[in-house]
Amino acid sequence: MTDNPTPDNTADTEASTDTKRTRPFPKIGNDAPVPRTPPSRRMLWTVGGVVAAALLIGQSFKVVPAGYVGVVFSALSGVKPGVIQEGVHFVTPFVDRVNLYDAKLQEITLAHTDENGGESGAIRARSKEGLDITADVTVQFRIDRSKAAILHKELGRGYVQTVISPQIRSKVRDAIGQFSAADIISTQRQQVEGRITDALREVFTKNNLLLDAVLLRELRIPDSIAKAIEQKQAAEQQVAVERNKLQQAEISAQREVVVAEGAAKSAVAKARGDAEALTLRGRALRENPLLIQLTVAEKLAPGINTVMLPADGNFLLDLKSLQSAATTPKP
Repeated sequence: MTDNPTPDNTADTEASTDTKRTRPFPKIGNDAPVPRTPPSRRMLWTVGGVVAAALLIGQSFKVVPAGYVGVVFSALSGVKPGVIQEGVHFVTPFVDRVNLYDAKLQEITLAHTDENGGESGAIRARSKEGLDITADVTVQFRIDRSKAAILHKELGRGYVQTVISPQIRSKVRDAIGQFSAADIISTQRQQVEGRITDALREVFTKNNLLLDAVLLRELRIPDSIAKAIEQKQAAEQQVAVERNKLQQAEISAQREVVVAEGAAKSAVAKARGDAEALTLRGRALRENPLLIQLTVAEKLAPGINTVMLPADGNFLLDLKSLQSAATTPKP
């Protein structure tokens, strides 16, 4: 059984219909209503075309900043073998995607950074004799620009976590284990650094990375061990001082021996020379008897003023009396 519409319902329906019909014509103030004009299809297509062109242009050109290289990944063929350098480059829109890699000098530091004094980032190793040594290391490196595509394909962006950090820890531990604690903290620090550098350079080259430098920032050992090493080094230095003194004494004794031997050889040589001189003098006296009288005269001359007369006279004259007589004035 259906209800018949009453006159009141009919009036409400007509009023509602009139309201719907007048909605597209809003009133502005007291003016007459302004009809709304729906946008044309041509305008919609124009706006859509502009937006699509902007998206197409944005996807077609990529900018590689300074210090970076770009590796292009194609949705159709995968990673492209070459790399793109700094500047603006055209790529296939919606197909190619450019992955940027920082080609500048980078560094990674493994050190204790815990505020409570912990050593979460530092490298803990053992020396040759099994002593605990903690090392703070900084490694400077860069990617190989020409092989960035291979790096992206084999390692990806996480090469620091997957290769660099683990290899640094491993090579530092291996190098420290080849030296004693005393040598590491005193005289062999550069040798340790050199071995770490050689080992890391080989690993980095295999992974398309270039190693620039390895810096051992700090090497720490327990205080008790450090004191024991210092005492040992002090004792060794004292022994070295005593050994030096002993060597100096031996050198001084050897010098005295050499001087004595030289004096003895000099005396022997002098005696030999005197003997040879006497021999020659005796031979000369035997061959020349008059030299004996000459020798006697030379010996007597300083104390006695005498004059030798010819051998046939065979007498001596007192020169003093002759001199006094010669110097006395005549009356």
